[in-house]
Amino acid sequence: MQTKPHTLEGWLRHCEQLHPHNIDMGLDRVSEVARRMALRFECPVITVAGTNGKGSTCAMLEAVAQQAGYRTGVYTSPHLVHFEERCRVHGESVIASDLIAHFEAVERARVQNGNEVSLTYFEFTTLAILRLMSHARLDVAILEVGLGGRLDATNIVDADCAVITSIDIDHTEFLGPDRESIGREKAGIMRTGRPVIVSDPMAPQSVVDHAREIGADLWSFGRDFNFSGDKQQWSWAGRGRRYAGLAYPSLRGANQLVNASGVLAALEALRDRLPVTAQAVRNGLGLVELPGRFQIVPGQPTLVLDVAHNPHSVAALTANLDAMGFFPTTHAVFGAMADKDLAPMLAKVGPLVDRWYFTNLPTPRAETAATLQQKWNAVHMVAGGRRDVASSVHSDPMQALEAAVAAADPADRIVVFGSFYTVGGVLINGTPRLQAKHLGQ
Repeated sequence: MQTKPHTLEGWLRHCEQLHPHNIDMGLDRVSEVARRMALRFECPVITVAGTNGKGSTCAMLEAVAQQAGYRTGVYTSPHLVHFEERCRVHGESVIASDLIAHFEAVERARVQNGNEVSLTYFEFTTLAILRLMSHARLDVAILEVGLGGRLDATNIVDADCAVITSIDIDHTEFLGPDRESIGREKAGIMRTGRPVIVSDPMAPQSVVDHAREIGADLWSFGRDFNFSGDKQQWSWAGRGRRYAGLAYPSLRGANQLVNASGVLAALEALRDRLPVTAQAVRNGLGLVELPGRFQIVPGQPTLVLDVAHNPHSVAALTANLDAMGFFPTTHAVFGAMADKDLAPMLAKVGPLVDRWYFTNLPTPRAETAATLQQKWNAVHMVAGGRRDVASSVHSDPMQALEAAVAAADPADRIVVFGSFYTVGGVLINGTPRLQAKHLGQ
């Protein structure tokens, strides 16, 4: 009999060591452990799936609900620096010691009566966080889907409202090779008779078809809700409700209006159980914060942090960088997973970058800095290689950032992107406030 861990780090190591092989991908195992734990929610639950925009959508739902006076619980993954970031109760990350009793409860249920159930790291940790949230006397629970939807551990909970954000090509080895098959997996979070908000303006047909097949209440962007705006403000219209003269969400980037529109549709769909005022909407969207989503850190040089890690999100990042105005030199710190479609990511943002700092990341899934440099060189040559773009390789994101700061002038900007690990690596000691050496010092 193994000794029981006494710290969160110990439990996380225990979850990693379980490492089941040849495991079936269904929800039967997770559902069985949840049944043994009698896991259930008494409050409305909103589940959020999609390729990009999930974290932003969860943060906006949370912010508006809090401004309306509700006690919120949010589960998101992965984390940037600390595991506890994965769960927020009433806007605060949970304390590590508060999670331990819930890890113990999952383990008790997992091995109950000698009838042991295999769980992956993600399944085990998800169950522990769901149990903590179910005991937290919440008014609303917001769950971000980890991967896909149909087979994700969060899908053991029957959500009162599902939100599907933008859908694009990512995790093809698990979800399928195209948007239609990926959409089919995401659509697995829908429930018969319950609202599903699809905020992707060009939703795959598979999503629409699945909603019809199971009789979900489909809210489609452009048909059931929409937004319009100018440079100063924006407006939203849904089924029977409108908001005019809204300030832009405090999360930056053009894509955030699409996410915010889905948020307002979800709140409208749950109006009977979770009424919110127009003032709560205005305040929530104005106050929402989320590290690493086109996060601009003031300083010299300007620092931009973005967890963009697939072609779709890098295209959004590129558009947002382009809209920032002129910087003499753009330095890019980049680290990414080996299974990502790297060539289109590098090709898209390449014209804006004057100097690259490729970095290793602390996970076996990551591409090496040296290979990233080779892939960039290949992309650069295909594009004609006319511009002289320097690049270097670094052992971790912090070293790469330090090299960029050393090379940058105060008026430049540094962009850190490619993975949660890349952004998390430069946030390890808190948000860096850059102060480059001024010319002539």
